[in-house]
Amino acid sequence: MARETILIVEDDEDIQQLVGYNLAKAGFHVLYAENGEQGLAAVKREQPDLMVLDIMLPILGGFEVCRILRKEPRTRTLPIIMLTAKGEDNDVTAGLDLGADDYITKPFSPRILVARIKAALRRREELSAEEGREAKDGMLRIHDIVIDPKRYEVMVAGSPVSLTVTEFGILDLLARRPGWVFSRQQIIDGVRGYDYVITPRAVDVQVFGLRKKLGTSGECIETVRGIGYRMKG
Repeated sequence: MARETILIVEDDEDIQQLVGYNLAKAGFHVLYAENGEQGLAAVKREQPDLMVLDIMLPILGGFEVCRILRKEPRTRTLPIIMLTAKGEDNDVTAGLDLGADDYITKPFSPRILVARIKAALRRREELSAEEGREAKDGMLRIHDIVIDPKRYEVMVAGSPVSLTVTEFGILDLLARRPGWVFSRQQIIDGVRGYDYVITPRAVDVQVFGLRKKLGTSGECIETVRGIGYRMKG
């Protein structure tokens, strides 16, 4: 079986080598880029399975690299883990809003980084499998929840649950990517569109109502403090 390829976009040589050594030790094939432009070129040339991306890069910053990759259909679903010294809540939410799959601050544990990379790759495989299952019968299944996207119907443990359009949209968004963390802004954009005016507080109210209607299954929707929500994998 071919080894999965990880692209490290990092200008600090010591960190680059530390990450690369631990990834190679974990069985991955590792590529390197020292700035954003090199990173984009490497993605196009090598088609890696995942990118570890620093934010503070020369020539082209990590946020801009992420923005560019998410606009391109071919790289829209490329898993991106941001690894950076910028650990303020605003930086974390900015990275996630741009489409990063995870955000790890320096200093970091190499073992945790490897675990996060494996989890991101696993989520990508599960998403592909889920999309394949949905294509067969049109249903989306997770835990004891069954979602019918065409009829806007939800069953929990075999019983129908009546949701508002917004509640259904949030559930559908989270269920399609179990384990992925969605910021409140991502939820707003995904459910209502980029031009819809709604506050982050309104998202919390909607999630509260959704959890209540799902009963014990509502516990599958986890709060990620300071960021947003995710569906338990």
